[in-house]
Amino acid sequence: MPKLPRQTPLLALLLGLLPLHAGAQSAAGLLERYSEEARREAPAYAASAARGEALFHQRGKDDWRCAGCHTDKPVVAGRHLVTGKPIAPLAPAANPERFNDAARAEKWFRRNCKDVFERPCSAAEKGDLLAYLLEQRP
Repeated sequence: MPKLPRQTPLLALLLGLLPLHAGAQSAAGLLERYSEEARREAPAYAASAARGEALFHQRGKDDWRCAGCHTDKPVVAGRHLVTGKPIAPLAPAANPERFNDAARAEKWFRRNCKDVFERPCSAAEKGDLLAYLLEQRP
């Protein structure tokens, strides 16, 4: 029987953990992360789909709003108001790729909150938006 290199058991263990790590980033996990962050500032905070829906439709700079590009129904594809570029559905139930990568979600929150509201969104606002989007079904 051939002798395996010493690193083989460690490598097997690490490779076995990869799916566990990949699944750790989900929309629900991200919602919990934003909720924990928001509770540090406001201990009574609980994510609210109703507040998230209001923010999703709130008009910002130049009359922009989230729903302007992502449509009033975030379970369907949208289109960027300026470039016309197609945008995949925002709701995780319609697009499982949404909000499964925390860094990517942060990148888009940072960009879109600045474009629409001319400021960063708070952890509470992100949590509320995500709570709203998680309730949406195709």
